[in-house]
Amino acid sequence: MSARSRIWQLAAGAAGAAAAGTAAVSVARYRRVMARHGAGDTVRFGSLRSPARTVVADDGVPLHVEVDEYAAPRGQLGRGPGEPPLTVVFCHGYALNLDCWHFQRAGYRGLVRSVYYDQRSHGRSGRSPRGNATIDQLGRDLRQVLDEVVPEGPVVLVGHSMGGMSIIALVEQFPELVGDRVVGVGLIATTAGGLDPSRLLLPLVPTPLGSRVTGSAVKTLARGHHLVDLARRLGRSFATVATDVFAFGDDVPASYISFVDDMLSATPFAVVAEFFPSFKGLDKFDSVEVLEQVPVSIVCGTADKLTSVGHSRKLHERIEGSRLLECEGAGHMVMMERHDHVNAEIDQLVAAATEQVSRR
Repeated sequence: MSARSRIWQLAAGAAGAAAAGTAAVSVARYRRVMARHGAGDTVRFGSLRSPARTVVADDGVPLHVEVDEYAAPRGQLGRGPGEPPLTVVFCHGYALNLDCWHFQRAGYRGLVRSVYYDQRSHGRSGRSPRGNATIDQLGRDLRQVLDEVVPEGPVVLVGHSMGGMSIIALVEQFPELVGDRVVGVGLIATTAGGLDPSRLLLPLVPTPLGSRVTGSAVKTLARGHHLVDLARRLGRSFATVATDVFAFGDDVPASYISFVDDMLSATPFAVVAEFFPSFKGLDKFDSVEVLEQVPVSIVCGTADKLTSVGHSRKLHERIEGSRLLECEGAGHMVMMERHDHVNAEIDQLVAAATEQVSRR
């Protein structure tokens, strides 16, 4: 099957899967917020930029933020004249950076006000104090980003992997935001607990170290983190294979693999080790029920080797009224591998959130 045929097949499947859920959202409204299909295919990875803004977290860590402003007519997303537009905030995952949203950013640029930021110690953001490299702190960071960059208007939050955990930490600590400021949530390849954190390390450490890493070994490796980083650079071909195996499910273009591997390689192993303990103790499933007040879309790949499909199914069971989109054969980087599916689901999420806001 040609690449063009495959893209159209994915787009058709995504549209069908998305349309099957939110029957209350009209086709006309859905089309008005639809992302541009294929917009990211001809754009170089990492080239989508907006003027940098800095948000200082409550412990003084500078967070790198970029905002793609809304360029469409003010009423397009169901907001009245003079009212602030809906904003979609994207939260990236472990050892990645804001560029991982390449296909979403290309698809929505100018159509929806969108915020992208690098989590603490990742990308262009400042380094976290060791004791503050936690999921709860990421929730507080997200609150700071909202307060400073989205001070008014409705917000849809979309998080991948650790970014989804950041959203869950936010709503656990600030449940009053849900239904007030936060009017929709997208949880992609993520969980609220019960994770085997050693799985997350497999594409992040050199072969054969990856097969032997356990919780206790991480501390040992962290003490020699410079050597781990050197080993990864010297064994780049092995690291790239690991990225392909653990980040993706089906065959993807080599450029996808190299792009993800570049992000992983740019994250020092010391940062990887500092966040590692937070995953082991994560247990926030009892906090997700507050999300029943707003539209929630849960997306996962059935071949995800890092946060398996069972985590998304459990979130779906615990959040009444949520939508679950399982992308057959896709892996952890589902928002790249099945970007048409994911964008179609975000379309439905934004449309459903806009519909709910308009009924207030």
